[in-house]
Amino acid sequence: MSELFAICRTNEIEEEQGHGFCLAIRTETGESKPWHILITRKGSRFFGFENACPHTGNRLDVTPGEFMDEDRNFLTCGRHRAQFDIDTGRCFIGPCQGQSLKPVMLVIDDGDVCVTGIDLADEDGLDLDAG
Repeated sequence: MSELFAICRTNEIEEEQGHGFCLAIRTETGESKPWHILITRKGSRFFGFENACPHTGNRLDVTPGEFMDEDRNFLTCGRHRAQFDIDTGRCFIGPCQGQSLKPVMLVIDDGDVCVTGIDLADEDGLDLDAG
C-alpha cells in the first residue's frame, strides 16, 4: 500500500458538504509547490478532487472555501458557474460540460481522511496558506 497522509478527521466534513485544503507537493524537479484539493462527503463515502476547473485550470473557489452551490448540492466554479457532481466531479452544466475534476485518491484510516498516491513535499504541509 502507498504511504497515507492524514488530512482531516471524517467528522470534520459534514454530509453533502466539502472542504478545501492546501498541501505541498514535490514537482518533478524536486521543488515544493502548493496543491489545492477539496474533499466532499456523501453518507460514509468521501471523494477527493484537485481544486482546479477543467475549463481554465483556476481554482473553483474565488473566495477560499466557497466551491458549493447555494443549496449545497453541487460543486460550483465561482468564475463561470459550471456545476460538478459532488461524488464524481463530472461537469454537467457550463463550458466544461462532460469533463471532470481530476480525482485525488483517498483512504479512510481509523477515522482519518488520508490522501495517497502522491509525493507530498512535507508531511506537515497543512500549515500552508489556503489562499
